[in-house]
Amino acid sequence: MLDTVISEARRLGRVARVQLKADTGLNRGGVNRGDWASVVEAAALAEREGSVRVTGVWSHFACADEPGHPSIQAQLDVFHEALLVADKAGLTPEVRHIANSAALLTLPEARFDLVRAGIASYGLCPIPDLDVPELRPAMTLESKVALTKRVPAGSGVSYGHRYVTQEETTLALVPLGYADGVPRAATNRGPVQLGGARRTIAGTVCMDQFVVDVGDDPVSAGDLAVLFGDPSRGVPTAQDWADVLDTIPYEIITRIGSRVPREYVG
Repeated sequence: MLDTVISEARRLGRVARVQLKADTGLNRGGVNRGDWASVVEAAALAEREGSVRVTGVWSHFACADEPGHPSIQAQLDVFHEALLVADKAGLTPEVRHIANSAALLTLPEARFDLVRAGIASYGLCPIPDLDVPELRPAMTLESKVALTKRVPAGSGVSYGHRYVTQEETTLALVPLGYADGVPRAATNRGPVQLGGARRTIAGTVCMDQFVVDVGDDPVSAGDLAVLFGDPSRGVPTAQDWADVLDTIPYEIITRIGSRVPREYVG
């Protein structure tokens, strides 16, 4: 990839700004430890000839969301080694960075010149048991009830009748489904705040809608159903959804599809 960038920079007569990623132990993207010195030397040579400018050296943690995991210090050690190799080659990057949200919150020694706040920029904590009062969820997923209806006891609800009413009750239809990013696995599990109370999705999550059993509570079409948001409002959180679906809040918030209108506030 570096060779391609250098070649194109020469062809265009431009200086390409590049950042070199060292694989310090995640074993995903980046340059292996054994290849790092040769890549750095090639980049330094290209910088001296004027075809590239190495603006950054960086890496990424594998287990920063598990404070105390032995791989964290091991990766930091390898990153320091990679920086030393770059320095000896004559590179003077503008920024060195390795900290994701978890490292930003728990590892001051990993902050270097900049940090990469991912999930934390949503106001969500990447470490479920870590209390960070300064983080406030910025994203709310909500919809309005499309209709309500009274049904008798023993009524099967939604595809497959995977939910059956135990008594006469009111069902509320919410127009969000798996085509919008609400996991089908949330069937009979997903939490929803509706009519002043915490509810659970009743029956199979469909492509465009799901149902909530609200009992005898006075819920009507047009009422607001909140799937997740700021817990200070008394609503479920993305972490609540992640917990019931055995996943992480990253997946919950990033899977919301383009059909869902975005409203930016503030």
